[in-house]
Amino acid sequence: MTETGPPRRGKPPVFLERQSYRRRRVTDAARVLPFIGLLLWLIPLLWREEGEAAVRSSSAILYLFGVWFLLVAGAAVLSAKLAAQTCDGTAEAEGRGGEAP
Repeated sequence: MTETGPPRRGKPPVFLERQSYRRRRVTDAARVLPFIGLLLWLIPLLWREEGEAAVRSSSAILYLFGVWFLLVAGAAVLSAKLAAQTCDGTAEAEGRGGEAP
C-alpha cells in the first residue's frame, strides 16, 4: 500500500539516454550557431555613425573579426564533440553486434 492517490493515466514520461540527449543538444547548438553569428554580425549596424558616441571603424572591424574567430572556435568545438559522440556510438553499436544506432 505505497500508493496514496489514484493511478496516473495518460502517456508515461519519456526518458532518453544521456548520450543521445547530449548528442541532440550538440546538434541543436550546431544548427543555431550560424543564426547567432548572423545576429552578432548585424550588431554594428545599430552603432551610431555620427557625434561623440560614434564608433571608430577600426573598432568595428576588430569586433567583426572577433565574432568571426569565436564562430570558428565554436564550430570547431561542436564539430569535435559531434565526432567524438559519433565514434562512441559506432563503438557501442559494434559491441552490440553491429546494429546501427
